[in-house]
Amino acid sequence: MRNITVINGATAVKANVIANRTNSTEIGLVKAMMIENLKEKMKHGVAHFVFRKKNGELRECWGTTQPALASAMTNGRGESREQYATTAFYSVTDGAWRSFRWESLVQVF
Repeated sequence: MRNITVINGATAVKANVIANRTNSTEIGLVKAMMIENLKEKMKHGVAHFVFRKKNGELRECWGTTQPALASAMTNGRGESREQYATTAFYSVTDGAWRSFRWESLVQVF
C-alpha cells in the first residue's frame, strides 16, 4: 500500500525554496513538512527544535507563536518573515523573537 501526502500551497512554496537552496527536491519536501509540523506545534504551545545557524553551529530552541505567550512581545508593525523564506518564533529561553532559514531546520521533537 502506498502512502499519499497532500501538500498545500504554502508547503509547496517552502518545498520549492528549500529544494532550490539545497539542490534536492527530497530535502525540500521533507523540511517543508517539518516546518509545517513545527508551526502547528508552536501555534498551540512551546515547541522544542534544532536548526543550524549561519555560522554552522546547531541551536537548540524552545519557541512559540501561541498568542497567549507571545502577543505581549508583538508590536504588529513588522513584515512577515515568510517573505524572506524564514520562520519567526518567540524564544521562551531568550525572551525575544528569533527566526531561522527554512533549509536550516534539523529536527523537531
